[in-house]
Amino acid sequence: MPRRVRKPLRLREMTADERSELTRLAGSRKAEARVVERAAVLLALADGEKPAHIARRLGVSRVTVYGRLRRFNRVGLRALHDEPRTGRPATYTADQKAEAIAAALTKPADLGLPFGCWTLDRLAAYLSEQKGIPIKRSRIDELLQAEGLRWRTQETWFGARVDPAFAQKKRRSKNSTPARRPAR
Repeated sequence: MPRRVRKPLRLREMTADERSELTRLAGSRKAEARVVERAAVLLALADGEKPAHIARRLGVSRVTVYGRLRRFNRVGLRALHDEPRTGRPATYTADQKAEAIAAALTKPADLGLPFGCWTLDRLAAYLSEQKGIPIKRSRIDELLQAEGLRWRTQETWFGARVDPAFAQKKRRSKNSTPARRPAR
């Protein structure tokens, strides 16, 4: 089987604007490091330097140098920046997130629920059972924090006391607790 002969890769002709932008970026101290490195690779190629030498001098692989060359030939200066990447799709839609936040901001009594305040567990159960949004309590907490809302721990008393005779029954918590001295 005969060996395939590849045509050598060449950098396409650069415009004056492209060359000045690459020069500016290759010497930049404020641009992202990867953009500076990519600009330096392309400038070296434009100056006629061999890819293997560029790779050794800049501490990158030859594959990287050839990749930058191909991409610049294809898309121009956009080759300096990362291409959009795919990722894991969003777990919850914007509507589901809005529903969770709206529920957290609504009093449970207004929704016909038998308790006076939300806990993360109650909110997660409500969203799952009533709204069909299977969301974990940790994710609810993240959503609320992202909206600038702070979750409070449940308070001890809400509105009227549970026991109407509480005032008559109440005593000091411990006999060992010293009585408070009266103010002067």
